[in-house]
Amino acid sequence: MREIKQIAVFGAGKMGSGIAQLFATGKYPVYLWAFDEAEKERALKTMKENLQLLAENDILSPEEIPDILNRIKITTDFEEVAFSADLAVECILENMELKQEFFKNLDSIVPEDVILCTNTSAMSITEIASKSEHKERIIGTHFWNPPYLIPLVEVVKTVHVAEGIAEIVCDTLRGIGKKPIVAKKDVPGFIANRMQNALGREALSIVQNGLADPKDVDDAVKYGFGMRLGSIGPIEQIDAIGIDLCINIGDYLFQDLEDSKEALPILKEKASRKELGFKTGGVGIQTWTQEQMKEYNERTIRDLIKIGKALQMF
Repeated sequence: MREIKQIAVFGAGKMGSGIAQLFATGKYPVYLWAFDEAEKERALKTMKENLQLLAENDILSPEEIPDILNRIKITTDFEEVAFSADLAVECILENMELKQEFFKNLDSIVPEDVILCTNTSAMSITEIASKSEHKERIIGTHFWNPPYLIPLVEVVKTVHVAEGIAEIVCDTLRGIGKKPIVAKKDVPGFIANRMQNALGREALSIVQNGLADPKDVDDAVKYGFGMRLGSIGPIEQIDAIGIDLCINIGDYLFQDLEDSKEALPILKEKASRKELGFKTGGVGIQTWTQEQMKEYNERTIRDLIKIGKALQMF
């Protein structure tokens, strides 16, 4: 397997441009494929804004920004990008048929030693690769949004992936300051989304059953056990507090926890009324004003930067 010297990113939306920016900040030359000229211009604008934000928060110096941007070539020429890299990351729409055809095409034209990664957040990597000939070099790399702030990348193996591919990908990610973890099996939700959605299901169940108001549910996480999660993982906590105690708690509590196998009625009722949250003007589980939605978005970025600094990820 060749040394990773150049990166290709396919798809120049928020995730694709963020990933391209991330690799360029890590000193890699990056080719970024945009669908059209409009997407190309938006990607450049997004990356400039992201880098300026990082400079304003002392994560990088303003003098570094031109060099980072100069390492990125944005083009609408698919083949130019396809033949430019040792490792390619796909960031196109979350549509299974579209991804399958994309990888079938990409796999058929690039050299066999190029590693092909898909940035899907939930779709089966095995299914995405099913129409490709060289399934052994296709692997999942689930970056979290925004990719230039959140350290985690889930590297998802399939039964087909060749020995050593995951290790090369993880080493490359560590080299640009990311925290890769390996999902040994290609299962729905991978690792982090399985845990995140289990928490979300229980949170919604508490609201649905009238046990607490939505804000109090959020505050229970933000000002309670959520404060520990950046430092102490759930498996660490089990060992720390004692397995015997966890057995007693589990035997008593688990029978009362939400175990629905589908989305909860509270969500379906909201969806039937077109109350979808921010995308429908702020009416969702709670009702948000324009000012509150703006403050939420700004606060999220501020807090992610603070947490990243505290974890010494920048």
